Amino acid sequence: MPDAPPARPVTVVKVGGALVADADAGAALWAGVRALRRTDDVVVVHGGGPQSTALARRLGHEPRIVAGRRVTTDLDLDVAKWTLRGAASADLAAAANAHGVPAVGVAGVDGGLIRATRRPVCEVDGEPVDFGHVGDVVGVDARLLTVLMAAGFVPVVCSLAADGAGRVLNVNADTAACALAGALGARRFLLATESGGVRRIADEPASRLDRIDAATFASGVEAGWIAGGMRPKLEVAFAARAAGVPGVYVLAPHDLVARREGTRVE
Repeated sequence: MPDAPPARPVTVVKVGGALVADADAGAALWAGVRALRRTDDVVVVHGGGPQSTALARRLGHEPRIVAGRRVTTDLDLDVAKWTLRGAASADLAAAANAHGVPAVGVAGVDGGLIRATRRPVCEVDGEPVDFGHVGDVVGVDARLLTVLMAAGFVPVVCSLAADGAGRVLNVNADTAACALAGALGARRFLLATESGGVRRIADEPASRLDRIDAATFASGVEAGWIAGGMRPKLEVAFAARAAGVPGVYVLAPHDLVARREGTRVE
C-alpha cells in the first residue's frame, strides 16, 4: 500500500495485448484516457499474450494455455520479458505520448511495485497443472505509481513481478491490474477488450450482457459460453468488486468514458 492515498480519484485501465498493435483501438484508448484524466488519475496495465505467442512461435515453441492462463516455461519467461517489458511497453508508451498522454512505462518489478510468489501445482478442471514461472500476487507497494501520477504522468504497467529472492515471475495482467486497483483504492477498474463486453455468443454483438453477476458467471462457465480468456478476466473482475472497487466494467477502448456499450460487473 502507498504511504498516502493519491490526491485524486484513480481509474485503472487494463488493456489486452491484442489491442496494443491495433492503431484504431489505440487511438480510441488514449482519447479515452485523456478524457478520464480531467477528473481522475489513470493507471494503464497491459498484457502481451499475442505478441508473446508470435515470438515464441518464431523461436519454434508452441505456448501452452490452460483455462485462459499461460504456462510459463524458462523460454516463455524470457519471451515475456522481451515482449512485455520490451516491445509492448515501448509501443504503448510511444503511442500514448503521440496522442497527448504523458505515459511512462514501468514493470511490476520496478520499485517493488508488485510482489509475487511462484504458483504451486494446482488443480484446474480436475487436472494438476504446473504453471511454471507464474506468480501469484502477495503484495503491492504503489508508491512509485503515486509519485508518477502526482508529477502528471500516466504509468503504463506490465505485469512482470518478482519474489523475495529477486526471481522474475509472469503475472496475469488482469490479476496484476486488479491488485493495483485495490491497493490504490480505485473507484473504477475498466477491462478493455476487443469484443467490448461479455457476450453469450462470441461473434454476435447483440448477445452482449449489460450486467453480469456471480450467478450468471457460474452458469455461463457451466454452459461453456464463458470460456478461454474471458473466464479468468471475469474472475478478476469479481475479485475487484469484492475488494471494494465500485465501478468494474468489461468494455471496448472507445467506451472508457461513456461506459454504455460494455458489461458492468456486479
